[in-house]
Amino acid sequence: MSKHALIIIDIQNDYFPGGKWALEGADQAADNAARLLTAARARGDLVVHVRHEFESADAPFFTPGSAGAQIHAKVAPANNEPVVLKHNVNSFRDTPLKSTLDDHGITALTIVGSMSHMCIDAATRAAADFGYDVTVAHDACATLPLAFHSKQVTAADVHASTMAALAFAYAKVVATDDLLAH
Repeated sequence: MSKHALIIIDIQNDYFPGGKWALEGADQAADNAARLLTAARARGDLVVHVRHEFESADAPFFTPGSAGAQIHAKVAPANNEPVVLKHNVNSFRDTPLKSTLDDHGITALTIVGSMSHMCIDAATRAAADFGYDVTVAHDACATLPLAFHSKQVTAADVHASTMAALAFAYAKVVATDDLLAH
C-alpha cells in the first residue's frame, strides 16, 4: 500500500473563466493537476479532493449548493476517492482530512490546487507541521493579483512569493514534469 497521497485543493468551477472568482492560470494549473491525478491513480496512491464551500449564501464565491462550488470536471473525483468539504482556508481545520490520511498510513503528500497564497499555503504549512513530507507542484496551482495599500502585486508575483516561502521551510516545490519523471 502506498504511503503517498495527492491532495487536490479547491479546483472548483468558480475559479475558472466565467466563474465568480476567476484566477489567472486556472486552466493550465488544472491541466497539470489532472496529469498528476492520472499518475497517482495509476500508482494506487490515495487521492483526496478538498472542496471549499462558504456557509453563507451571500459569499463572493463558492456559495452553498452552487455550480461554482463544485469540483471542476478536469479533476473530477472517482467514486472511491474521498471528498473533504471545508469551510475555512486551512483544509485540515474542522475537517476529516488528517484522519483520512492517517487511516491510510500516509506519510507523504503532493499538494495542488488553488489559491496559491491562501488554501495551498495554509494546507502546506499545516501538513508540514503535522509531520508529513510535503511536495507542492507549483505549476498545478493558481492564484490572482492582489493589492496591499498602494502596491499592486501581479498574480505571478503572488504565486512566486508564496512558492518561495513554502520552499524555504515547508515543502519541496517542483514542476509537474519533474514529479512525473520520478
